[in-house]
Amino acid sequence: MNKSDLVEAVASELEVSKTDATRAIDSVIACISDGIKRDEKVAIAGFGTFTKKIRAARQGMNPATRQPMQIPESTTCGFKPASALKEAI
Repeated sequence: MNKSDLVEAVASELEVSKTDATRAIDSVIACISDGIKRDEKVAIAGFGTFTKKIRAARQGMNPATRQPMQIPESTTCGFKPASALKEAI
């Protein structure tokens, strides 16, 4: 399912226009993103928890030249599904 499929499903479920459904989905995604940035954790009961994860800097290898290189620290997002979601799947 991609975003347009999700928009259609939400619009159908709520009986609203696709424009309203798109605004609602975009708003939810923005709020989750802001929550992760600010609080580092967003928990949605029955669905799961989004967390901010920091990958430490590490030594890697350039595949083109086979020379060692330093890979800098990076920030990413993790997701742990709730048990209700696991059971539903």
